[in-house]
Amino acid sequence: MPIPAYETMMRAFLEAIDLGAQNVSEALPHIKTVFQITEDEAEEMLPSGKMSVLASRAHWSRTYLGAAGCLTSPQRNVHEITPRGKDMLKAHPLRIDNAALSVFPEFVAWRKKSAAPNSVNPPTSLPPTSAQTPEDQIATAFGELEGVLASELLDTILTVSSTRFEQLIVDLLIAMGYGGGDHAMGERIGKSGDGGIDGIINEDALGLDAVYIQAKRYASDNKIGRPALQAFVGSLTGEGANKGVFVTTSDFSKEARDYVQRVQQRIVLINGERLARLMIQHEVGVRARKIYTLRSIDEDYFAEI
Repeated sequence: MPIPAYETMMRAFLEAIDLGAQNVSEALPHIKTVFQITEDEAEEMLPSGKMSVLASRAHWSRTYLGAAGCLTSPQRNVHEITPRGKDMLKAHPLRIDNAALSVFPEFVAWRKKSAAPNSVNPPTSLPPTSAQTPEDQIATAFGELEGVLASELLDTILTVSSTRFEQLIVDLLIAMGYGGGDHAMGERIGKSGDGGIDGIINEDALGLDAVYIQAKRYASDNKIGRPALQAFVGSLTGEGANKGVFVTTSDFSKEARDYVQRVQQRIVLINGERLARLMIQHEVGVRARKIYTLRSIDEDYFAEI
């Protein structure tokens, strides 16, 4: 039969993980059995030629199930079913889809955020596809893809070493134009006795003006509090510095954000969501897979001479 849509595939994917599969590759045999997918059908490739249609849709099933809290990923490329996932299998013996997952507030919030990644006030609900222009549909799909990529980036960052994470932040700031965009102007320092400074970017060749970096990898529910910011300010004071960037994979408490507004030093706070978006924007740790060009009529060309 034709490869089923990712929503149709969700229950079979979750069932495969419940039966012991740990990732998409290990889940595919069960999915093929459930939907009676032939080997020829399973080998059908996406237009890019980089991944099969079956694997691609299984990846999307995994992403949506994870966003709904039905799966957890204790480490990269290893997925486990959660108690919520087990309950969903019992409650939905025939089909699990986006409608079924929408009972979970975090899933609804994730979809809204993905659909409008650059909006300060995301829409209260996703616009119906039938009411969208083709360009609106492209924009919505692109936003959702970037939302998923941002989530996957943070998951990946949590698997790398602390040394690699600190270098990643230096690379990102250089890519953003700090230090004139010259990698020679950035230095990772993080080590024992670093005084709370994980990296430095010199804004001038003589190092008279520098940006000091603190980088913390925390789980999403472990926010950076005011004491950590106070320690960072103390480190800046000890270095005679007045510019700092504090980056975390989680977020900052309200007290921490209020505190940096009152100190003499200029400190920029970058939380996990913003970190992922900046990495995508400045192409650090990501790469373009396919480019689509939207064209319109060139009115100047057709103007009468």
